[in-house]
Amino acid sequence: MERPLTQLVLNPGAVSLAEWKAIYRGASARLAETAWPVIAESAAAVQRILAKGEPVYGINTGFGKLASVRIGDADLETLQRNIVLSHAAGVGEPSPVPVIRLMMALKLASLAQGASGVRVETVRMLEEMLVEGLTPVVPCQGSVGASGDLAPLSHMAATMIGVGEIFVGGQRLPAAQALAEAGLEPLTLGPKEGLALLNGTQFSTANALAGLFEAERLFQSALVTGALSTEAAKGSDTPFDPRIHTLRRHVGQIETAAALRALMSASEIRASHLKEDERVQDPYCLRCQPQVMGAALDILRQAATTLATEANCVSDNPLIFPEADEALSGGNFHAEPVAFAADMIALAVCEIGSIAERRIAMLVDPALSGLPAFLTPKPGLNSGFMIPQVTAAALVSENKQRAYPASVDSIPTSANQEDHVSMAAHGARRLLAMVENADAVLGIELLAAAQGCDFHAPLRSGAALEAVRALTRSKVPHLTDDRHFHPDMEAANALVRSGAVIAAVGALPGVS
Repeated sequence: MERPLTQLVLNPGAVSLAEWKAIYRGASARLAETAWPVIAESAAAVQRILAKGEPVYGINTGFGKLASVRIGDADLETLQRNIVLSHAAGVGEPSPVPVIRLMMALKLASLAQGASGVRVETVRMLEEMLVEGLTPVVPCQGSVGASGDLAPLSHMAATMIGVGEIFVGGQRLPAAQALAEAGLEPLTLGPKEGLALLNGTQFSTANALAGLFEAERLFQSALVTGALSTEAAKGSDTPFDPRIHTLRRHVGQIETAAALRALMSASEIRASHLKEDERVQDPYCLRCQPQVMGAALDILRQAATTLATEANCVSDNPLIFPEADEALSGGNFHAEPVAFAADMIALAVCEIGSIAERRIAMLVDPALSGLPAFLTPKPGLNSGFMIPQVTAAALVSENKQRAYPASVDSIPTSANQEDHVSMAAHGARRLLAMVENADAVLGIELLAAAQGCDFHAPLRSGAALEAVRALTRSKVPHLTDDRHFHPDMEAANALVRSGAVIAAVGALPGVS
């Protein structure tokens, strides 16, 4: 069975964002050896707690509204199996494999902190599935982000007992078959284990982290396309003067302005209109890039801080404290921090796409850009970039609708036992689709900006932007007469999504 090329060692409670990103990008992970004694002691504490004969939520009682129902010792294994099967009630398309692998790693690191009461063999099973590339099929809908991501995590837990389906490579196999082919035996869950596996914020957090990682790439790509658009429109770099931004004091704004200045440095195009330009000020979509993009960078960093904390936490319930042999019920499963972080990321993604679309609209308008109408040498006979700008507008509008905060919504569940919920799961799940929309907008801007700069020949931009223009032209030729536009847009979109646009210019400000 093919395994990922990179394998990390996770130190529970101290995993970096860079390590979580590596797992999302395809790395595998094992726990540090120091985690196993801590896990064993937590499981032993559950047995000592049971020996007291007292009712303890989720260990020898029912769940949610049924917490008052006492369960006899003979039925404890059945209780844990039942909660997994009954809670595996998600709907919708399977979640992306990279997101679920990240979810598994988050759950692995959480269980390994010794507060969940799960046995070593159960944690070993989750670890082996991650290492062997066995990814549970997890429907994307069904969590309200409150009593943990119950439905999604239950689908993961179900595969560990041989129920449900697992992705292995490009195949979708019955869970029992996939486990057998990997040499793994389905688990029989012990006391507390089913609840520990399905309780927690790992599905919401994995989706939010995925959105954060892609939003960082989107942000950096937009710095490049924005600088290229400024060149195409013969915009000024004066608004990027560091003295302006030092007075505003926002770190993201200062760093964004510096990046734009660097991208435009040594530009022949800029030098050609440095003096005697009758324009006094550029439109906001050019002039206010540091203010808009810098603010986006700042809130992405705030979201990253929240998610880095959440990724290293323990969020199931009840929590086991072996030193006192106590099981304490609380509410760490409530995903409000994740919901807030996801909303912040959504706002940033929406605005990055929005200001990029305004730059495209500016470039195709000869009254604003000074370029040929719709960036075609023969307007009228040719439509040029007319409809790609319409597509960008449609995508931006869709993202505006999706950007409405999820965290302000709530709907009671479980017969009002769970009467306030975070909606973190769908707040986080929308992020990848929003980034995909914004990526397509940047792909269109890349083409439009390159086309605009072509009209300034033989003048050239500086080395960084010329590298981007050369990359673009290696995939998409200059548009002289109308042709089938969709393949051009797909090629440009691929350059944005792959990170090639960023790689062409070098280091740019980011989340970490």
